[in-house]
Amino acid sequence: MSSCQKEKIVIVGAGPAGVSCAAELAKYGITCTLVDEAPKIGGVIYRGPLRQASKLPHLDENLKRAMAALKVRYEHHKQDITLQLQTKVLGPEGESGLLLQTQNQLTQIDYTKLVLATGCHERSVPFEGWQLPGVMLMGGMQLQLKSGLVRPGKKVALVGTGPLLPLVACQLHKSGAQVVGVYEASRFSELAKETVALLNKPKLTLSGLSMLAYLKKHNIPFKYGYGIVKAEGQEKLSSVTVAPYDERWHADLSKAQHLAVDSLGVGYGFVARTQLAMLLGVSHQYTTTNGYVPLLDDNLRSSLNSIFVCGDTNGLLGAEAAIIEGKMAATMLAYEQACLSETAFHTRMRKLKTKRKQAQKFRAGFDRFSARREGLLALTQPDTVVCRCEQVKRQQLDLALQQGAKDLSSVKMRTRIGMGDCQGKMCSSYALDRLHTAGHLDTLGVIRPRFPLDPIPFTLLEKNHEAV
Repeated sequence: MSSCQKEKIVIVGAGPAGVSCAAELAKYGITCTLVDEAPKIGGVIYRGPLRQASKLPHLDENLKRAMAALKVRYEHHKQDITLQLQTKVLGPEGESGLLLQTQNQLTQIDYTKLVLATGCHERSVPFEGWQLPGVMLMGGMQLQLKSGLVRPGKKVALVGTGPLLPLVACQLHKSGAQVVGVYEASRFSELAKETVALLNKPKLTLSGLSMLAYLKKHNIPFKYGYGIVKAEGQEKLSSVTVAPYDERWHADLSKAQHLAVDSLGVGYGFVARTQLAMLLGVSHQYTTTNGYVPLLDDNLRSSLNSIFVCGDTNGLLGAEAAIIEGKMAATMLAYEQACLSETAFHTRMRKLKTKRKQAQKFRAGFDRFSARREGLLALTQPDTVVCRCEQVKRQQLDLALQQGAKDLSSVKMRTRIGMGDCQGKMCSSYALDRLHTAGHLDTLGVIRPRFPLDPIPFTLLEKNHEAV
């Protein structure tokens, strides 16, 4: 089959989508290069421990099986996959190349077809005290645990919305942390409305119910319709205030509760990681759930013929769906290179799309349940920092809106939001929500990523200059 290969394929991202795409291509005898900035394959979800530990009680059996399956998938096909780990993609180089940064040098890789599987990052929600040491995004907590059982704190509270809350709570408890409470912003009655959607993935739904049962068995409070008000402490976190939320997530301060904790996990959803896709010129559209996502056809091809996008980069559907989409992209690439017949192509894609549709219906239920409400925007005070890189405070954003700013570019010029090293990954979601709430949905605009996506150390520039 190897004779059918005509394209030089590069996949960016070695998570579930990227690895499944590479392995599926290998089934048709198609080689590829797989690039990832981490030291191991698997992405945030399936990467596993970064160091040896005697035991990992917080990793449940389902997760261990999924991690093992992904590794087996790669190992079985690795002879056809050129893997480049600990390699950052800094942006485009020429018309069909990428500039890469390893630990010691800058290099370039050319492609004729590119698959972007860059995943997502967590959504930051500013509130009083959110910059205190001890306040973490829940994904960061998971990374600490998965890296080799590093507990993020001894007394922990979790706030936010969505299925990650009970999962992280169970993992923390199994790792030996005291979980003083889990606070889901939406009400249980809203989750009950999504029963039909959740039945599209009965195993996942049952897994979620088992987590809630585990929390109840161990007397860990799980409260619906509650959320964060503020975090307090001198040099580090010492307490948090939570309160009941109304339907629009406005806190009822008359019923506020104060919790003594040394760590707080915050999780209000994810944003598609599309900076590279934008820098390459792929067309995007704004979604209230996942921010800006690439415009794709039914086979995951972007507005640029040579670029496909799969996994959480085009909207959060979860690891199982990411694996399906990786296979879809690979199947399309194989068909274009005449590595499978038209009949086989349509049969394969039809099966994959049916599975993906189930995942979309399941996720849509959670998206409706966890949809952010305007009460979150009321958690900040005028002097609350909303952009960490440039230390922009909410009152500066308030003034920009009062002066007529109706899009992100105007906000950026007036406040410097999005001008820092993170290029708006942390602050643009909050700014977009503010613009949306102010009624500027048709003029939102976007903070365009800058080249390079990550700062280049001067030492590498010197080395490259000497090599030239």
